[in-house]
Amino acid sequence: MTEPQWFSQPYPPEGASAAEGIRNQLGRPELDLLTILVRESAQNSWDARVAAAKVPVDYRIDMWTVGPAHTGAWRELLLAGAPGTDDFPLRDTLRRGPIRVLAVSDRGTRGLGGPTRADDAIGPERDFVSFIRNIGEPRDTALGGGTYGFGKGIFYLLSKPGTVLVHSRCRTAQGTYETRLIGCTLWKSYVAGEDQGQRRYTGRHWWGDTSGSVVEPLVGPKAESVAQRLGLKPFGAQETGTTVVVIDPNLDDLEAPQAADYLGATIAWHLWPKMISTVDRPPAMRFSVTCDGVQHAVPDPRVTRPLNMFVAAYERMEGPNGSRLECLKPRRFLGRLGLVKRIMPPFDPSRASRMLNIEDLVHHVCLMRPAELVVTYHAGPKPPSVNQGYAGVFRADEEMDEVYAKAEPPTHDAWNAHSLDRPESTFVQTTYRRINEALNDLLSLNGVTRPGASNVALGAASSMFSGLVGGAWGIGGATAYSRSGGTPTRGTRSQPDDTGRRPSLRQINMPTDRDSSHEHSPACGSVPADDGPVLRRPRVQYIGDPYYEDREDSSVLVQEFRLPVPGPQRVRIDLAITLPGAGGRETDPPVGAAMPELVAWEDDTGRAYKEDPQVLEGGESTWRAVVRPAPDTVTEIGIKVEAVRSQ
Repeated sequence: MTEPQWFSQPYPPEGASAAEGIRNQLGRPELDLLTILVRESAQNSWDARVAAAKVPVDYRIDMWTVGPAHTGAWRELLLAGAPGTDDFPLRDTLRRGPIRVLAVSDRGTRGLGGPTRADDAIGPERDFVSFIRNIGEPRDTALGGGTYGFGKGIFYLLSKPGTVLVHSRCRTAQGTYETRLIGCTLWKSYVAGEDQGQRRYTGRHWWGDTSGSVVEPLVGPKAESVAQRLGLKPFGAQETGTTVVVIDPNLDDLEAPQAADYLGATIAWHLWPKMISTVDRPPAMRFSVTCDGVQHAVPDPRVTRPLNMFVAAYERMEGPNGSRLECLKPRRFLGRLGLVKRIMPPFDPSRASRMLNIEDLVHHVCLMRPAELVVTYHAGPKPPSVNQGYAGVFRADEEMDEVYAKAEPPTHDAWNAHSLDRPESTFVQTTYRRINEALNDLLSLNGVTRPGASNVALGAASSMFSGLVGGAWGIGGATAYSRSGGTPTRGTRSQPDDTGRRPSLRQINMPTDRDSSHEHSPACGSVPADDGPVLRRPRVQYIGDPYYEDREDSSVLVQEFRLPVPGPQRVRIDLAITLPGAGGRETDPPVGAAMPELVAWEDDTGRAYKEDPQVLEGGESTWRAVVRPAPDTVTEIGIKVEAVRSQ
């Protein structure tokens, strides 16, 4: 068998593209290289799916260090015929130490089929030459995610020596299966001295079968044998797809396991529409990430905050409650929009969410084309409360796909109206305007804000000033009760004063209520109420601020408290709401409106008591009032207490 060799492309008389120019076609994107890798490679995989297949596309990223059993083959095979110029850094990469690689694989896709020479690629089957040979071909997949194929440059940018191996299996025109293997380097143009004098080279190199006039991929048994020597995973007998192996990847100063975790989270944020299933439709793609054989999690968007909100918005968009967005002049249907708003606790931002400028508060609309690959997250106005969030999904109509595709940069991560002529620019501008109008309606902002008013979330501002107002504690815009000169903050625990007692951030001392309608069966060591003397007035000692907890598919508000006076005491919940942007405390909801409700009283063992009022035993035990807030409101929590008289 002829061993593969390197071929370096000289400049032909008619000229050619320099490697530097091709590498720069992605521009200077804001996203990091690993994020772009996920977005662009998954888009390529999706566009290459086998349309007739009924199973999801398998997409995986694997990182590993080449083991001793294969290191020799890597150096022997990939250094054969390597250019002697300093502008070919792969030689140093292979010689200096352990060889690290990152492989992006898909299965259930077509593989890189069609002719292997660019001048033979006349018909529609030209996947191989589009990926390996040519640059800037228009897309040939209807409603596909890609446009002009510049995204494949990310593989070369991610490789420190600018080198990848492409291992693919496809169907031939005769209906048989064929394995193909070729190496590609994209680095820098250079000048080399030869017998006839100096000659210029483009900086593009291919590694393969150089026995003919054009370097060709290894095919069939040759390709399978060399792939086995390199330790690459073989294809099944009737399996098609492609594996792109990036040599010495740039992991942005992350350790390999950290990079694997980051890639898993990045997949979830950018590809979640392909991960979700419906009653009559399985997930479109399956994802996995490994590092040195260890599986790393790809978060499930249905149960991962805050991605679950975008999933809910997607389902709303698909359903009867989704909105149609239209441009009126000229008249055109733009696409569908789904929005959801929830009371939610802040979430801990991750490296992947921060890359999208999503911190601890979600107020974004996910934009996508019909291919349902995330383009970007459009930030809308912040909600009026720091404890509210909203998420939206806009999917462009199929008839408008070409317009939005033309508005995207090479990295497909924005819609830029200024890059279009009218009326197409009008359609993109109107899309953003219609989305913002829908968000203002969602947040009830239309006609509320005066010109010149500060763009500050009401909940955040009211929390800062809450200590100036006495009364009852509230969260996210309600008032707070505190000692003179103190302003309670989230998570603050009360401290003992100079008398040795622990003062309360909120104490509501209620006189004894003799109304017999409050009596009920005893619980928690209680005794029946009667007319015995009261020695000490009961009181409530609130422990810190209320906080949110996730319970199954919803959030609840929890207030911890103590009853410092020993003995049985009857407690009852006192709940009210304040609407964002409106003043006043409401305890009687309008017809059909929701009110916050008590879920349970919980003791320090987690045992729940659902009756209200409830008789609890005073002392040093910590109790929890668990409340389900009303949607789109600010919830105030108060706890009333009365003595239970004993004989």
